[in-house]
Parts: sequence; structure tokens; C-alpha cells
Amino acid sequence: MKMNSSSWRTESLLVSSGFSLLFVLGTAGNSLVLAVLCGSGTMNTTNLFILNLGLADLGFIVLCVPFQATVYTLDQWLFGPVLCRLVHFFIFLTMHASIFTLAALHVSTSSHDSFLSDLLHLLLLQVFGHLLPSQLQRDENPQERPGLHLPDLGRVTGFLGPYLSYYSQLELGGTVVCIPAWEATPRLVMDVCTFLFGYLVPVLVLSLTYARTVRHLWTSVEPVKDVSESRRSKRKVTKMILIVTALFCLCWLPHHLIILCMWSGRFPLNQTTYVLRILSHLVSYTNSCLNPIVYALVSKHFRKGFRKVFICRKQRRSRRRESNKVHVVQVVDTVCRVETSN
Repeated sequence: MKMNSSSWRTESLLVSSGFSLLFVLGTAGNSLVLAVLCGSGTMNTTNLFILNLGLADLGFIVLCVPFQATVYTLDQWLFGPVLCRLVHFFIFLTMHASIFTLAALHVSTSSHDSFLSDLLHLLLLQVFGHLLPSQLQRDENPQERPGLHLPDLGRVTGFLGPYLSYYSQLELGGTVVCIPAWEATPRLVMDVCTFLFGYLVPVLVLSLTYARTVRHLWTSVEPVKDVSESRRSKRKVTKMILIVTALFCLCWLPHHLIILCMWSGRFPLNQTTYVLRILSHLVSYTNSCLNPIVYALVSKHFRKGFRKVFICRKQRRSRRRESNKVHVVQVVDTVCRVETSN
């Protein structure tokens, strides 16, 4: 949608600033989370899922946000047909990976719900390669239990393969664009399936399991001497899981609603709806920047880890400066000795 040159420049500047801020915050925050988790030395189930979530968020921020920013700031697509397909495929991949990881985190906490645990484990194992604690406990050979499961590209492509052909580079009116290239009916089916399986169904699973998780965390029996500390720990874990999940649901909801409204004919293309479309993208992408903030605010473990990372960096810089000073003193001393001997 075209506007006059002045408003277009203003819009491009605002959009570029927004996406740049998301890129900086998301890259720094998620890199810090990964540094804390990888440097912790121990990897329990919750941390494993948070690690996978951080990888998905970081990959999304680095590989998708810069290209999406150009869609709203440049007049045409400049990166070729291959990146047109891959960038949008990765958007859908990370969206599904995030929501299924959150669902797995909830179901793994509700270990008593064996049906949901087995069902979600099967889906995650076949598509994204995650394992739930219930399955880990059933493995006979502990030596074969991997600490981190990266996606199997064959399984991912089989499950999300249609997204590779969903977007294509086309030329419209002399302008090269990257847009959905399917016919109307297949596009409608794809968008509805994306909403159902990439948002609605996982959210329903989250809603069902969260109530069971809260009841399990708060009603399980511990020794009297451990009740106080256990209760505090459970409150923090429950709060962190709930906030992260709620943020994902709220951030991605406008994006899905706008797409459904477009198909229902209730979202005409004009300046107002165009701005709403941009805002929906910004809000959904913001979700990848918020999780590190939640971890820092809620979890004492992450706050300590963040401080440790910064302290280690300061100590390395200090040692480097001291090393440079020693080197300079040695050089000066050597020069003085040479001059004295001469």
C-alpha cells in the first residue's frame, strides 16, 4: 500500500526503529539466557525446555526480523526466491516450536497426566525432537539420554514442508514481492490449519494442563521442614511458566485474528488496517524479546546467572588490562636495560 513520500519516510523510520530495537533486545536477551543455561553445569527438565525456547526465539530474531523489516520499509523484495521461502518457513517453524515447547513444559510438569504426556511427547519427538521427563524416566539406558534435542530436519520438513512453498517471489506491476502464492482455497485451508495447530489447540492444552499443574504443585505433600522453601519455589516456577505462556498467547493473538478477519472480508485494505497489520507483526515479534525479562524478574537463579555473566566479563577485561600493563612494563624495562648497556 503506497502513501505520499513524506508519510512513507516517516513510517519507514518508525518501523525500522521498532524492528531494530526488537533485534537488539532479542539478540542480547536470549544470548544471555543461553549463556546462563549453558554455563550452569546442570540441566534439569525446566531449564532444558527454556533452552530450546531461547534457541527458537534467538533464531527467529536473527533470521527473520531483519528480513521482515524490509517488507515494510523497502519498495520491493531484494533477497531472491530462496530466502523468500526460507525466511517465512522459519517464521512458522519457530512459532510452532515455541508453542509446542511451552505445551511440553506444562505437560511435563503435570507428570500424572500420562495420556497428554505420551501424546505430546510423540508429537514433539517426531517433529521437533524434544523429550518429556516421563519418557526420559522410561529410557533403559541413561547413557543415551541426550541433554539437548535439536530439530530433525527431515521430520520438521515433513511436518511443516508445505510452508516452504507457501510464499514465493513474484513480480507484480514491475515490482518484485514476496507474498503467499497459493490459490485462495488452499491458502484459506493453510491459514486455518496454522491457527488451529499453531495456536488454538496448543493454547487449549496449556489451559487444561495449567490448572492441573497448579493443583499438583500446591497440593503435593512434602516433609514439614521443607514446606516453606518448597512452596516458595513452586510459586516462582508456576508464576514464570504462566507469565511466559500468557505473553505468547497475547502477543500472537492479534496476528492470527487479523488473518482470520481478512478471510472473513472484515479487514479492508486501507491506511488504518495497514498500520494495524504492522503493529500485529511488531507485537508478535516482541514475544521473542520478553522471555529473558520475565526470567530476570521472576527467577532468582537467572538473576544470579545474569550477574555472573557480567561479572565474568568484567573480570576478563580486568585481567586483560592487567596483562597489557605487565607487558608494557616488561617492554619499558627491556628498553631501559638496552639503553643502559649502550
